[in-house]
Amino acid sequence: MAIDAASLIAAVATHGRVARVVVADVAGSVPRDPGAAMLIWDGGQSGTIGGGALEFEAARMALTRTGVTRHALGPGLGQCCGGAVTLWTEHWDASRLDALKQPMVACGAGRMPPNVNRAIESAKELQIVDGWLVEPVAKAGANLWIWGAGHVGRAIVDVLAPIGAFAVTWVDTAPERFPNTVPAGVSVLPVPNPAKAVPMAPKNAAHLILTYSHDLDLALCHALLCHHFAFSGLIGSETKWARFRSRLRNLGHSDNEISRICCPIGQKSLGKHPQAIAVGVAGQLLKFSNDTRGHGWTTSSLSLTG
Repeated sequence: MAIDAASLIAAVATHGRVARVVVADVAGSVPRDPGAAMLIWDGGQSGTIGGGALEFEAARMALTRTGVTRHALGPGLGQCCGGAVTLWTEHWDASRLDALKQPMVACGAGRMPPNVNRAIESAKELQIVDGWLVEPVAKAGANLWIWGAGHVGRAIVDVLAPIGAFAVTWVDTAPERFPNTVPAGVSVLPVPNPAKAVPMAPKNAAHLILTYSHDLDLALCHALLCHHFAFSGLIGSETKWARFRSRLRNLGHSDNEISRICCPIGQKSLGKHPQAIAVGVAGQLLKFSNDTRGHGWTTSSLSLTG
């Protein structure tokens, strides 16, 4: 795992001074792996290092101390996991954010030891070196454009945004179509005619078409088929997709081109509730992202139907 720069920057911008607590090392049975982190500010927090007494204790002390603490979960905190966790606590404000522009970040007290410099140049994973934490900064996620801010669009954004695996652009026809609060790291794009925004999308992006209108959905499918994309998924039934295929043929697209659009999306076994659709879509997008990490999106390797 790596530093979620977008969430940290957003927290500092909103709350000023922010404490970040990260799992630096583990032994035995523990709730989270190294790299799991939470942010704490005066009056609130986000993220998790595993919950329970460990998280409560870490949050209680986060704003008043920095550096390493070690916690035996069973005898020390009464948690049933029984393992041990090493936590690293650091403080961030606007003056430190430039460090997130680098691929690796080092945090510690005093003058940086030579071994830390060497670790910054060669390390790829989180580690503690001579009392300093050396940690990678998460790379920008795969581009994901979500077309539609209705119930399903909101559910998918709510599921995916906290994970940070995707750089999400969220499109709908007007500002009032979006919720009052949009998750950190999600870019909102209100545009009266969404299909005209398709050329703005990177050619390696994935797309989920979830609008309130079949006409808008069809226009987006047509526009995307005229624009390179890595993946496109359309919400709807098999009947809707059969009608869309016929109309897209009439618009000049071949069956081979049309087959690049995946419809229906989600997993039928989970049901049609917006959150159920979101869970199915998010799970398969995340599996695909993990399976192809470093290789980019490839349409042929992703199917969202269940």
